[in-house]
Amino acid sequence: MKIIVFGATGNTGRRVLVQGINRGHEMTAFVRNAEKLYDQLGELASSRVRVIEDDILDPVSVSEALAHQDAAIIAAGHAGQGEEFVRIVDNIVSQCESQRSFSGRVWVMGGAGLLNIPHTELIGNNLPGFPPEYKNHNRNFERLQRSELDWSVMCPGTMIDSIEHPGPVNLHVTTEILPVPVPEVIKEYSEAEIAGYLFSRFQELNVAYDDVAKCMLDHIDLGGPFKRKRVGLAYLNNIPVR
Repeated sequence: MKIIVFGATGNTGRRVLVQGINRGHEMTAFVRNAEKLYDQLGELASSRVRVIEDDILDPVSVSEALAHQDAAIIAAGHAGQGEEFVRIVDNIVSQCESQRSFSGRVWVMGGAGLLNIPHTELIGNNLPGFPPEYKNHNRNFERLQRSELDWSVMCPGTMIDSIEHPGPVNLHVTTEILPVPVPEVIKEYSEAEIAGYLFSRFQELNVAYDDVAKCMLDHIDLGGPFKRKRVGLAYLNNIPVR
């Protein structure tokens, strides 16, 4: 499969790139700094990855890079960049829509605050106390909803290099809702109380970059179970609902 990764030198993107190579995919890296990629991957990058060094905000460059690709993973930018982040995602999505030889399968990075809170009609990003820049993920999600692409939004909590667990765990994957148990009584809380409750439990949403990359690559084909859905990840454990 031919997969292009935007933001391939970032923590998520470079892991997608390496895992994709190991699975036998034809990987393309779209980056601002090719030397940085070569430093990260060494001979692997030069021998098994097609590297495109260009401006991610240039429509022509992005459209040409997408030609004949089967899937795109957008791991470029971050919510703290504000308008630039929204423009990056909008440009890539727009070129995915217009590039006739692109299949239409897209993964976009979001965050756990974009997921529905069980037993409510709320999402975390709209609650008091959540950083206002997180709403840039909302804007990217709204952009995707206007598209006919076969998209998915990856919505992890805090991503870290690795996690050591005291016992066996399984990766718990959800669609649309937070992947941790939440008591039904939460629907009686005020929005401020709900925000405080979620802040107290966010550590349960910590997930390793490698597991995020693996989940996206496990579901990279067209028409899969995560088509046009937000995806949450957490490690299944014995933490009780409280």
